Amino acid sequence: MSPTAAELPVYISLGSNTPDAAQMLDAASAALERLEGLRLVRSASRYTTEPQGYAHQPWFENTVLELAVEAGRWQPRELLAAMLGMEAALGRRRDPDLRFGPRSIDMDLLLFGTETSTDVHCLLPHPRMCERAFVLVPLAELAPDIIVNGRSIAHWLDSLVWRREGRVIFQ
Repeated sequence: MSPTAAELPVYISLGSNTPDAAQMLDAASAALERLEGLRLVRSASRYTTEPQGYAHQPWFENTVLELAVEAGRWQPRELLAAMLGMEAALGRRRDPDLRFGPRSIDMDLLLFGTETSTDVHCLLPHPRMCERAFVLVPLAELAPDIIVNGRSIAHWLDSLVWRREGRVIFQ
């Protein structure tokens, strides 16, 4: 069921490149579903994706979730803080020297309704989402007509050098 008039659509990307990546995505999704005032609407397909930034690591499994958040129940920065706590609980350790390195789980807040934010702790829309086919392809499954930074998902994908072979994304 789509978000109601009393709910905001929220999109979150999930990624993991551990040997148990599928279970990590399941655990992250379940953790989000346990939050009060938020419900999982649907999940995009899962994709095996080429690492970005630091190539010498295992490939990732990625997806995007569409959530419905009760209007006024959550603010973006609060939801992001909850997501960071979930990442830590699922074993995520942040290494400032290896920003795009391996990770047990990565949860990114992509869009929170139509809100924009320049808060350095919670930028919306997510500042790198339009550069990443592994985010845009599953997002297009859920919301093909959504506009991000004034342009369609198809436009952003057309501006990237990437290719897809089944459920594998190369970029």
